Amino acid sequence: MGISSLSIYLDLSQNNLIGPIPEEVRKLKNLGKLYLNGNRLSQQIPSSIGNCINMERLYVQDNFFEGPLPSIMSYMRGLQVLNVSNNQLSGQIPKFLESLNLTNLSLSYNNFEGALPTGGVFKSVISTSVVGNKKLCGGLPDFQLPKCYYKESKWMRISRIAKILISIVSALVGVACILSLLYFFWFRHNKNALASSSSEDRLLHVSYHNLLKATCGFSSANLLGVGSFGSVYKGLLDQTQSVVAIKILDLTCDGASNSFIAECEVLRRIRHRNLVKVLTACSGFDFNGNDFKALVYEFMSNGSLDEWLHPTASQYTERNKLSLLERVNIAIDVACALDYLHHHYEMPIVHCDLKPSNVLLDDEMNGHVGDFGLARFLPEATHKLLVDQSSSIGVNGSFGYVAPGNEAYLGSFSLFL
Repeated sequence: MGISSLSIYLDLSQNNLIGPIPEEVRKLKNLGKLYLNGNRLSQQIPSSIGNCINMERLYVQDNFFEGPLPSIMSYMRGLQVLNVSNNQLSGQIPKFLESLNLTNLSLSYNNFEGALPTGGVFKSVISTSVVGNKKLCGGLPDFQLPKCYYKESKWMRISRIAKILISIVSALVGVACILSLLYFFWFRHNKNALASSSSEDRLLHVSYHNLLKATCGFSSANLLGVGSFGSVYKGLLDQTQSVVAIKILDLTCDGASNSFIAECEVLRRIRHRNLVKVLTACSGFDFNGNDFKALVYEFMSNGSLDEWLHPTASQYTERNKLSLLERVNIAIDVACALDYLHHHYEMPIVHCDLKPSNVLLDDEMNGHVGDFGLARFLPEATHKLLVDQSSSIGVNGSFGYVAPGNEAYLGSFSLFL
């Protein structure tokens, strides 16, 4: 029985396969699913793959393919899922993808350019992922891509360049003076601060493949804990060779997607030494084409405050009890974090679920508040009402810890009960 007789699926993913896809792939015309993801395959995707007219799912992400998608793929009318993310593909996104019966398409983190099609699968931002292609433009508004600017005529371009040059020459002296002032009165005194801020704002780009590898396939040996909306794993990122905590959202849980959005919204805005720092986020698809969302945090080596206050039998033998001084210092750390959230940010933020399991401890036993999945931004009027009338106004959280009024007082008090 030859390879051409395969009719269900062929899985060669997560190996060390190198070189191009063999031309013999044309013989797999009866194959339904082909998994080549997570290898080191390169060169162009061969046009012979268009002979696989019965193929429904094709996964070639996390390789080194380059060049355009072959136009002969338009004959693959049965194709439903196509994932070519994390490669080096280039050129314009072919229009024939609109006419296929695709229900899930991932073109993320390649070098595609030009206008994004608007028909077929491209009508849905949920079914289509194009992030990481910096030269794409147009498409439906939900993709949030820049508008496409088409080339001007030769004379219009010359006229435009002439106007720009005249403006630059006429303003050269003024610009030089402004730059000099900026250098002496601002840049010199803030150079180090700007460099630090720029370094912190640069988020890592991680994929499902990166997180799968970092956690050894989401191994139970790396499981740190399970919460309402997902699980947290310990992992080692290849990009930084640093240990991190990875929160995998269980999107089958009601409210998990909203929790992911809320936590991203809060953590991208705030920055304080007593808040758990988010390193990056991942939103895409797993190898089966299912939606995947995760958050990556700095790792806290001493676990949560809850584990110290209420240790299990095995933890009790390994750890000493918290001293009174350590408890007071952790309470101060939590109070500082809440004071920042309530009073020192442009809009007050209520954590809504402050409890010992959401207070994490670093190497030096400093407290860091985390898990902002239920956090709320409060406008000024609502904030005053919370303080003056002790009203929760629809705030949710764990029973016994959600603050009906002043979260900074009640939350800190309940941490040590």
